[in-house]
Amino acid sequence: MASHRRPKQPGHGYTSVLTATAAVTVALSAQSASADPLPDPNKKGVQAQIDRLHEEATQATEKYNGAKEAAGTLKKEADSLQDSVARKQEALNELRRQLGSVATAQYRTGGLDPSLQLLLSTDPDAYLVRASGLDRLSARQSETLQRFLSQQRGLQQQRGEAAKKLGSLQDTREELGEKKAEIQGKLAQAQRLLNTLTAEERAERAAEEQRANRDSERVDLGDEASASGRTASAFDAAKSRVGMPYVWGAAGPGSFDCSGLTSWAFRQAGVSLPRTSQAQANFGTRINSLSALKPGDLIIMRTDLSHVGFYAGNGQILHSPKPGAQVRYESIARSGMPFMWGVRI
Repeated sequence: MASHRRPKQPGHGYTSVLTATAAVTVALSAQSASADPLPDPNKKGVQAQIDRLHEEATQATEKYNGAKEAAGTLKKEADSLQDSVARKQEALNELRRQLGSVATAQYRTGGLDPSLQLLLSTDPDAYLVRASGLDRLSARQSETLQRFLSQQRGLQQQRGEAAKKLGSLQDTREELGEKKAEIQGKLAQAQRLLNTLTAEERAERAAEEQRANRDSERVDLGDEASASGRTASAFDAAKSRVGMPYVWGAAGPGSFDCSGLTSWAFRQAGVSLPRTSQAQANFGTRINSLSALKPGDLIIMRTDLSHVGFYAGNGQILHSPKPGAQVRYESIARSGMPFMWGVRI
């Protein structure tokens, strides 16, 4: 027969452990409910992604600036070639009229020279193949023909050069469009990430930027007396822009990207700098040591040379740092960008 036994009741010690464990659990739950919540690791990740996208946008902006400058140069060269082609065509038409007058005179006096018939035909280049007929003309007529043919060759060559320039210009304009789309895409992505933050988190981020701008007004620049001449004038112009917003592709006077600020400031001092930070990095005398910089020297930042500003003294940079920021002073050490070298203009 099967036996039925009453289940053994837990002992007093075991019951005490359960009771204590439950008490601790309740206490911890109450403590968690009353304490501040632990920081959300995703929040920092979103902030880092936004900063990275802004950095990538500023790097793409310098490439856009380079393409824009190249497009401007190509446009001027293409326009110059086209103007030259138009002038040469006009001179060629005048020579053709002169040769037409010779042909008319010869026709009236008893026939048209075969060389002129060939020249004035729909394919005057064929004259070069049958140049033996040139001895039928007078010396002056021969000279006019030679000038005509020489100018015609030159005109064809310049037309070819103009076509190449226009082709390069079209390619560069397409590159401009691609860079613009890249920048706008990164900024839009950064904005979407920013929108995922709570209103409180967005306000906190905005407050940090405002603090950085306010701190810029109280920065100790130390001795600025070493800046002189046009460098001092350019530095003064840049200082007058503190508080102006960063706008990609902008070169003043009311908004700037990084190289837009430096090129605009030096332009006020009568110095023409290249438009991009990479080109400015190799424009003047290189200063490899941060300690050797003087106020007004350019500072080249990031390994790809995609950021530039003014050395302001006392370890500070005056620059237009990134989207959402203003032209401001900032500690080089805290800028988050590695110093590459300085440039003395």
